[in-house]
Amino acid sequence: MPLKCKAAIAIGNGNFTIENIVVSEPRADEVLVAIKAAALCHTDYDSLNWGKPLILGHEGAGVVKAIGRDVKGLLVGDSVILNWATPCNNCFQCNLGNLHICENNSPVVAGANGYTNGHAHLEGTLWKGKPIERSFNIGTLSEYTLVKASAVVKNIAENMSFASASIISCGVMTGYGSVMNSAKVKPNSSVVVLGTGGVGLSIIQGAKLSRASMIIAIDINEQRLAMAKEFGATDLILARKEDKGLLNAAETVKLLTEGRGADYAFECTAVPELGAAPLAMVRNAGTAVQVSGIEEEITIDMNLFEWDKIYINPLYGGCNPQIDFPKIIDHYESGELRLDEMITQTYDLDHLQEAFDDMLAGRNAKGVILFD
Repeated sequence: MPLKCKAAIAIGNGNFTIENIVVSEPRADEVLVAIKAAALCHTDYDSLNWGKPLILGHEGAGVVKAIGRDVKGLLVGDSVILNWATPCNNCFQCNLGNLHICENNSPVVAGANGYTNGHAHLEGTLWKGKPIERSFNIGTLSEYTLVKASAVVKNIAENMSFASASIISCGVMTGYGSVMNSAKVKPNSSVVVLGTGGVGLSIIQGAKLSRASMIIAIDINEQRLAMAKEFGATDLILARKEDKGLLNAAETVKLLTEGRGADYAFECTAVPELGAAPLAMVRNAGTAVQVSGIEEEITIDMNLFEWDKIYINPLYGGCNPQIDFPKIIDHYESGELRLDEMITQTYDLDHLQEAFDDMLAGRNAKGVILFD
């Protein structure tokens, strides 16, 4: 029986509305989830300008309300975390273990068919009587959502709030995975983190878990730097907006690292002009990681690559959800990974604009929308 519920809908012109939608029963390979918490990131704000209506949100946690006949390993009532990089488990990349860049279901990989394109159950969600897409195929800023079973990971934590679970599904995974899966940070190494929002704090925590000996946090926001210190940064650099390419900050990094630069540097500012900045921070043969996903043309001084530096641009921290989410949960339950403390403010859906405003102003590490 289809159900009516409230959702945040991007109109496509930079604005959104809170209205009722109708969600169908799940098909054979689908799961109906009652969303209990949905975290916010800058991508959610960016999606307001994607030129089409869609259900907002791509980070979330909730409870299984119904399952399709072919779904295995899940029961009604299970607590779950949603994963936006939905694998098909059969394509070239999935067979290589790169589930996060699935060639069939990825909503972001160029050339992929996409669950919202080639074989979508678009009619499963209706707005004003017409099918509407779900952001990143999951649309978590809604009281209920209909997703592929492969987009659902059972939450095995005994005592984790839905709010804390919700931030795992993009921001925490991206930061943690960029350290663990992509860069493979080694013990006793030096790490620079450019930008200390939710992803940056997750990188700091991942570097700490990797037993890095020096973790240098760089930001223009003193409040965020103070939080970075609480989460494990050993050194802080307050940058200036006028420091082009953060080259002055890079000189400070060199002073802290015996003149040669750090072993690893992670860019997570979402500022395109800083796409090359991690290259200026690392030593010869060091690794620069562009985490925030710049998707536009930028100019890079090739001198920054000298010598033997590696520059990588991972997606979603190389996420394998059924393996990585349980690892994150284990770190949380052991006290090694702090999630509760990353949530600086919670809101209800009717205060979504306030949540966006706080995020854009840099007041939150992570803001979360809670549902009854």
